[in-house]
Amino acid sequence: MPTAAGRFYLSPRRAATGDRGSGSVLAVALLGALVTMTAVLVPVLALLPVSQSVQGAADAAALAAADVASGLMPGAPCDTAARAAELNGARLVACSVDGLIATVAVSRTVGGFPIGSRARAGPAP
Repeated sequence: MPTAAGRFYLSPRRAATGDRGSGSVLAVALLGALVTMTAVLVPVLALLPVSQSVQGAADAAALAAADVASGLMPGAPCDTAARAAELNGARLVACSVDGLIATVAVSRTVGGFPIGSRARAGPAP
């Protein structure tokens, strides 16, 4: 409200409420927190389906090695397991065959994170 001299002054009621624009600051802060949480959670949540894929590769590699160990397929069990893991997008890390039971470990690196899984296959007990 202008005075006689042409200057503006704040009424005592307006001067006491210095919260003008604080809603905008709060909205920007909340939006920033939401963007940060999304940037952190999306890559982590994207690893969940990859871990299932790696488990599938381990299962396939163990089954392939067990098939060779039992004589159903020709070749060396661990070589066959390595090929099965590779076809499923993983790398064979460890392979052992004890009689007809094959145990394998596979790994896959996604976004700098190594994701590993183990599987065991053989005849039913």
